[in-house]
Amino acid sequence: MSQNELVAKIESLNEWEALMQEAKEQAEAIRDSIKAEMLERDTEELNAGKYIIRWTSVLSNRFDTTAFKKKYGELYKTFTKQTASRRFSISA
Repeated sequence: MSQNELVAKIESLNEWEALMQEAKEQAEAIRDSIKAEMLERDTEELNAGKYIIRWTSVLSNRFDTTAFKKKYGELYKTFTKQTASRRFSISA
């Protein structure tokens, strides 16, 4: 692949990623407006034609690795394993 082809592919990729970001932002804005309507109606479930919209509270328990590491640093190191991955990035 030539230098010009690489530059064209990168520019195309940048355009598609910008379009995806714009679409995500629009989708989030629509999602937020639906949530605002549900807040206004004070409901966690709403029927809209063939759709059922749910926006429910969920409780979960998460392991606090930071606190564990501070209190049991050596034990934390014992159960920590290194992983390898590859990162793709393009810089201007």
